Amino acid sequence: MRMSKVAALVFVGVASIASSLARAASDCPISVTLADWGENSTGDLTVAPGGSCQFPINIKGTVSSSGISQKPGHGKLKKVNASTYQYTAKARYKGSDTFAITATGKGKKASGTSVITMQVTIK
Repeated sequence: MRMSKVAALVFVGVASIASSLARAASDCPISVTLADWGENSTGDLTVAPGGSCQFPINIKGTVSSSGISQKPGHGKLKKVNASTYQYTAKARYKGSDTFAITATGKGKKASGTSVITMQVTIK
């Protein structure tokens, strides 16, 4: 019986940590200069070592497809869906990282493929 209570407390603690990490993923500072479809964009992102940041592709219109065109060197980039990605920095790394996403879509004024290059500061 005592072991069940310990296991339950560990589970609650892990669930609480996972919930905190999920909230932190959307609260990271992001600055992106978005162009229109068919034009390239750049952005900056700041995250803690081992931290995650989830961000959408915010070019006006509809994203029809997207993919990772340059993988990060000091973290992992995960496609959540066609218009959302999540970057996770390596646990004990501090410094800079870069990755790029290629997205195709259509807006009111333009359509085409854009490359979004993100400069990451891990501190």
